Amino acid sequence: MNRGLAQDHFELLGLPVKYAVDPARLERGYRDLQSQVHPDRFASATQAERRVAMQWATRANEAFRTLKDPVERARYLLELKGYDTEEESNTAMAPDFLMQQMEWREAVADARAARDAGKLARLRGDIAQSRSEMLRMLERALDKDANFDAGCSLVRKLRFLDKIEDEIDEALHA
Repeated sequence: MNRGLAQDHFELLGLPVKYAVDPARLERGYRDLQSQVHPDRFASATQAERRVAMQWATRANEAFRTLKDPVERARYLLELKGYDTEEESNTAMAPDFLMQQMEWREAVADARAARDAGKLARLRGDIAQSRSEMLRMLERALDKDANFDAGCSLVRKLRFLDKIEDEIDEALHA
């Protein structure tokens, strides 16, 4: 447990500080760290050592959860670079994106009212395709172009997609 407390999530799990993450390397870094700090390894240690081990295990879990999720990873990386995604305060979006959101929301409401699970599933597929495209754009913006403002905008757009996907999931399970 000689890893410094000031380390960021990437360092903590032995990863380069960039958006594109190798999932196998992320998993391996997490497992390696957990094997060192898991509280079970400190069952017979002093209370202080157990507490420190628990803190490290908590940090490892948080780092893994954050870096595993592509949007959370982007948000975290932007934060490290000194950028605030302003998801709560900046809702300005391009008109074409806002129109697409309105169309999707209307289609979800119609499919929900008609209890049309097939239409909801197709909408989910359309949104998943848009999400994949935005994630590719996000990787380019953050890793290749160092365009962090574009990264912030894409994170905000992805948040909108998350909300629509949640509405579809809710409608499918109603």
